[in-house]
Amino acid sequence: MKNLILFIGILSLTFSCNKEPGEGGLASITGKVNVEDYNQNFTTLWAEYPGADLDVYIIYGDNVTYNDRVRTGPDGTYQFTALTRGDYKIYTYSKDSSLQSPSGQITIMEEVTIADKRQEVIIPDITIFE
Repeated sequence: MKNLILFIGILSLTFSCNKEPGEGGLASITGKVNVEDYNQNFTTLWAEYPGADLDVYIIYGDNVTYNDRVRTGPDGTYQFTALTRGDYKIYTYSKDSSLQSPSGQITIMEEVTIADKRQEVIIPDITIFE
């Protein structure tokens, strides 16, 4: 009888737990970073090009710091794979074109939800300033 109660308890815990957002799934998030290169006052656009070799970060669910980081490829593309269902924040950094940030940088963030365990989410292109 004791073993049956233990088995039922373990079984109920197994089926009642909701998996948190994060790694261990079959879904992915893909996007691309583009760069607009301006002069110091952001009055003249010098060039536009793919954001190669830049850091892109992901936050799982309600976490306060990033959970993973990838670098963009030569064409500015990045991908986070093996994700589970849930809410995610994808972000990278850009120069502040308003010239208001004390550090000179701002965060460019996109929030996405993975609803299906095999979903491939494609984020609209992110444009940053340099």
